[in-house]
Amino acid sequence: MQIHVVSEGESVFSIAGLYEAVPNQIIEANELETPGNLVIGQALVIPIDGEFYFVQPGDSLFEIAQLFNTTVDELIQVNQLQPGSTLPVGFRLYIPQKPKTDTTSNAYIEPFGGEVSENLVNAAESRSALLTYLAPFSYRIQEDGSLEAPPLDNFPAIAEANDAALMMVVTNLTDEGFSDELGRTILTNEQLQDTLLDNIIQTAQSVGFKDIHFDLEFLPPELKENYNQFLRKAKQRLAAEGLLISTALAPKISADQVGAWYEAHDYKAHGEIVDFVVLMTYEWGYSGGPPMAVSPINSVREVVDYALTEMPADKILLGQNLYGYDWTLPYEPGGEFAKAISPQRAIQIARENNVPIEYDEEAQAPFFTYTDAEGNDHEVWFEDARSIQEKFDLIKELGLKGISYWKLGLSFPQNWELLNSNFNISKNV
Repeated sequence: MQIHVVSEGESVFSIAGLYEAVPNQIIEANELETPGNLVIGQALVIPIDGEFYFVQPGDSLFEIAQLFNTTVDELIQVNQLQPGSTLPVGFRLYIPQKPKTDTTSNAYIEPFGGEVSENLVNAAESRSALLTYLAPFSYRIQEDGSLEAPPLDNFPAIAEANDAALMMVVTNLTDEGFSDELGRTILTNEQLQDTLLDNIIQTAQSVGFKDIHFDLEFLPPELKENYNQFLRKAKQRLAAEGLLISTALAPKISADQVGAWYEAHDYKAHGEIVDFVVLMTYEWGYSGGPPMAVSPINSVREVVDYALTEMPADKILLGQNLYGYDWTLPYEPGGEFAKAISPQRAIQIARENNVPIEYDEEAQAPFFTYTDAEGNDHEVWFEDARSIQEKFDLIKELGLKGISYWKLGLSFPQNWELLNSNFNISKNV
């Protein structure tokens, strides 16, 4: 699979010619609504076997081989080169497709308003073939240990048809947000915990969930050990019923990191107790904050590096956003919230406003600025093929268990093309 960044004057047909690709396949893979009007800086996936590299000034075969994790001998052989030959700048080298590695993929899916929209059904149907887990969000814990269920529509049937397991997401979420007091009520009362676990097991068995996923957030810091003890009890109960257990963890970079989101999440204990975790490695750029990348690769790596000091790599799913944000400038704390948008919508906005897409090399994330019809300045950060490939490379480099997406229903076709190109998706958990 090739990633190509559009330059001025290029068309789908000229780009296809560079890589011996089929124009209609490029249009379909990227879901191009206006294939005759590409955006400068737009990243496209080119559906070919392997990829091409165009020699840059100062390149050597050895350096190129290192860049693509291959050997000089392989490059010489597949490109029918003479050993010791000097390659001219611009020479097109073919890089063979590397064997896929196995990975685990999860995606949360969040109905709104008590019903499942047609958009969410379509997203589940079209993407579940590339998922190990489909995770309806969420079963809300009640103060008496009962559960308020999300609408499931035909998610169980869609998961079964695509050989994806259902993940039961259990939260301390209320209409006002994640509740620290609800967390305290449950985690300090053994009887309520037993009732909760009874209800979880009954629901899991009736619906067909395979993994029970606890996403308890903004817990009071003093409840850290209470949470650990609850997870130990839950692990024992759930394992006896043949159920897996997982947790969502705030993106910490040290064991003693302070803050309401972090302190009750004990990486070491979770790594020992549960079957796997989801690191929520996104929201550095968030709706109420200043414009920046949502999941900058340098920050993501810092969290993963810390996590690896506390738990094995094969227990870690890397959290990944399927969205970006459009901020109205100037940013003012407490002012207007940024608007969440899909990566596909971000490209549309750039095209509608005739502005190029830029790329931040440090964050490994695309962005652009524009001025709307009312004269307001905007700054947009989102994800594209380049930024998601960086996350896939990190997963392979560090041997992580896989990836977890927040959330389905936002259009990002390049992600799914690249996920399929990079990995074999584990099934039958």
